[in-house]
Amino acid sequence: QVQLVESGGGLVQAGESLRLSCAASGSIFSTAVLGWYRQAPGKQREWVATIGIGSYTNYANSVKGRFTISRDNAKNSVYLQMNSLKPEDTAIYYCKLGSAWGQGTQVTVSS
Repeated sequence: QVQLVESGGGLVQAGESLRLSCAASGSIFSTAVLGWYRQAPGKQREWVATIGIGSYTNYANSVKGRFTISRDNAKNSVYLQMNSLKPEDTAIYYCKLGSAWGQGTQVTVSS
């Protein structure tokens, strides 16, 4: 069973950056498609970014040009570099592999 553990969240001011990490257990990581999602208070969970095998990436319009997803298969980890953060990026951020979800990490952006 895959287990995912996110880290790297915190409180920052608008315009600053954060880098989220997600460490995965299991041997299927190198062939898996991974995603980052987020859920703001009172809102539904939404997709943020996806990274496939190789160089394939895709982003939600709201984060395109500001966020970058990457992976390190040797470390069974996926990352989300978040630049030029906005207050509306405030949410709990989750990584996803197949049907498995991490516990989430809180990102709070103050104005």
